[in-house]
Amino acid sequence: MAHFVLVHGAWHGAWCWRYVTDALIRAGHRAHAVTLTGVGERAHLLSPDITLQTHIQDVMHAIEHEEMHDVILVVHSYAGMIGTAVADRMTDRLSHLVYVDAVVPKPGEAWGGTHSRATQESRLKAAEASTLYAFPPPGASLFGLDGPQADWVNRRQTPHPAKPYSEPLDFSIERVASLPRTFVSCTQPTLATIDAIRPRVTDPRFWDGRWLPGSRVIEMATGHDPMVSDPEGLTQILLSCT
Repeated sequence: MAHFVLVHGAWHGAWCWRYVTDALIRAGHRAHAVTLTGVGERAHLLSPDITLQTHIQDVMHAIEHEEMHDVILVVHSYAGMIGTAVADRMTDRLSHLVYVDAVVPKPGEAWGGTHSRATQESRLKAAEASTLYAFPPPGASLFGLDGPQADWVNRRQTPHPAKPYSEPLDFSIERVASLPRTFVSCTQPTLATIDAIRPRVTDPRFWDGRWLPGSRVIEMATGHDPMVSDPEGLTQILLSCT
């Protein structure tokens, strides 16, 4: 039996993993989806004080309180920042790190560090106009969703805390690269804010040459929210990590 911990990206919550966690449990595994402070069913906790460290602690505490070991940590989009930090700090508790169309940072880099200047300015301007220092969600069509799937996501998305957007993350490349890693690249359509990450995960020079050994890239012909658009396909990829 494998232990899966799944972490959503910006504007989402544990709800987005529903079909994947159900499938993993049916396959005989433990699966725990975390909701980060300030979003999803924890949106009532949204405040300007939420930081990247808050979200890192959310995930670390979930692993500790669920008493999970040999964890397959699955992180989506923004949560690539969080997964990288947890892999650095709890290396001995993890067995595999899965980046689902996620940020794979360099040491000292912030979540927004690879985004276009226009995107950075737009998000920070929206946050500054908010009393809770958060930026609103985009329509789910940006993630390649339409019809009932888009409606389902749009009903549930909530504003995302903005402080983590500009906070740099320091970590040990050596520790994180000691874990097996999978990058799931969602290609139809691609999301512009992840496009800068895709060349990194095939670059033999990335992370001082430590990324490629022990890592793999798997493409999915779907949009940025594969847990919604193709949960069966994503589940099969996650099961291959056990």
